[in-house]
Amino acid sequence: MSHPHPELGAPPKLPEGGLRVTPLGGLGEIGRNMTVFEFDGRLLIVDCGVLFPEEEQPGIDLILPDFSSIRDRLDDIEGIVLTHGHEDHIGAVPFLLREKPDIPLIGSKLTLALIEAKLQEHRIRPYTLEVVEGDRERLGPFDCEFVAVNHSIPDALAVAIRTPAGMVVHTGDFKMDQLPLDRRLTDLPAFARLGEEGIDLLLSDSTNAEVPGFVPPERDISNVLRQVFATAQKRIIVASFASHVHRIQQICDAAHEYGRRVAFVGRSMVRNMGIARELGYLNVPAGLVVDVKTLDDLPDEEIVLVCTGSQGEPMAALSRMANRDHQIRIVPGDTVILASSLIPGNENAVYRVINGLTRWGANVVHKGNAKVHVSGHASAGELLYFYNICKPKNLMPVHGEWRHLRANAELGALTGVPKDHIVIAEDGVVVDLVDGVARITGKVQAGYVYVDGLSVGDVTESALKDRRILGDEGIISVFVVVDSTTGKITGGPHIQARGSGIDDADFNGVLPKIDEALAKSAQDGVMEPHQVQQLVRRCVGKWVSDNYRRRPMILPVVVEV
Repeated sequence: MSHPHPELGAPPKLPEGGLRVTPLGGLGEIGRNMTVFEFDGRLLIVDCGVLFPEEEQPGIDLILPDFSSIRDRLDDIEGIVLTHGHEDHIGAVPFLLREKPDIPLIGSKLTLALIEAKLQEHRIRPYTLEVVEGDRERLGPFDCEFVAVNHSIPDALAVAIRTPAGMVVHTGDFKMDQLPLDRRLTDLPAFARLGEEGIDLLLSDSTNAEVPGFVPPERDISNVLRQVFATAQKRIIVASFASHVHRIQQICDAAHEYGRRVAFVGRSMVRNMGIARELGYLNVPAGLVVDVKTLDDLPDEEIVLVCTGSQGEPMAALSRMANRDHQIRIVPGDTVILASSLIPGNENAVYRVINGLTRWGANVVHKGNAKVHVSGHASAGELLYFYNICKPKNLMPVHGEWRHLRANAELGALTGVPKDHIVIAEDGVVVDLVDGVARITGKVQAGYVYVDGLSVGDVTESALKDRRILGDEGIISVFVVVDSTTGKITGGPHIQARGSGIDDADFNGVLPKIDEALAKSAQDGVMEPHQVQQLVRRCVGKWVSDNYRRRPMILPVVVEV
């Protein structure tokens, strides 16, 4: 198994007749999925998603792939193939289309409807090409065939990309639910046919590669939901991903069976479920869905609220309910169902929400105490079965953290893929398929691009470090006025602290030390403002460290008169 080396440099020129694969996101992380394929000077992109921030990224709204390696080649892009409509696969499309709005988008009906609604908010009208399973479309030198796969959202597709360099199959996110609600199975006969034709490189979903066995059917959740609905005494509040149509279909079915009405809460939930209903992916009886504004007219035992926030997102509806910062107030007897898994890194935020809801008297049903979620990703047993069908000549695990990629690679090796034909890469690592062999050849820039409000890419790692220090340790500002001629202090020092846990009066102990340090620097002829600021910072920092064992941000302001 090959793997990237930290010393990798820029990749060489792509050999004639070779195919280059560059993941710009989705490897070593859950989200931000984006892969760039290059052949004969032309590019094809598969997915363009976002990553959601964690606690150590305060103030960040979204994390995008780094487009810098393709920014000067936007005219070479034949199109963006979108495998399905989840945010981690389509969320960054508006930011790429801001740079070139006429890049064609290729995907299924629901996927395109979801991205078009998102692009409307950005005032972008995209060029789209709707495809269904079984279709073949030529996009420049890329001959793309689309294959049905089952996932936790309808209309998901894998894509087989044929070029003179060989055939590459990208699974997108998939599982093998044998009893899907929409009766749309992962098309194993199509994958077997592609395997017989010869898959030169398989890019396969790794998210559940560590989980043994097979994923249970989505419909298994129905009985658990019915039990919850049968015993709930007051309102039922369900938190789910805003695109999980199958899960919300089961919620609607249970609500109808037990005589309740359903209201969608949150802009993305209202928008996505409206699209799903309009296109026929969500089937609800007339009168079942009501506007949230009409809930005051209904008794609590007839209400079901479906909202976002299953991952503990601070601004989502459920988190705000837990914090008493939402128009819907949790009361004793309410039942809250978290109908989703825990995305790695979100555990603390989710349990904080569960505790907040429980504090107000809610009965919280979640994956830890009831079977209210099944995964949308193939487990180890399914992946083994899949590799035996596809018989890939080269394997590149994608979509997962390092442990998932490694586990997926081991599964491929067990089914007979030669270990030296299994490529474990990371974001930015360039893989070339030449003469039927996939090898790592270099690396391009593929760091995090942060979205903070309206700014894109302006927030750096250094700025985030400052935010973390401010949040953990607070800030101390020191104001000093010095004589520009003599270097002597003519005003101050004045010290103020915020969030440091140190009272302003306690700083009297450091004032003589600052006076002494500045007097000595003046004697040594050191009077340049920046040097004086550094001197003040070191003096105060050492005093705080010695006396309080803290490392707050110290902001010295030196004014010359």
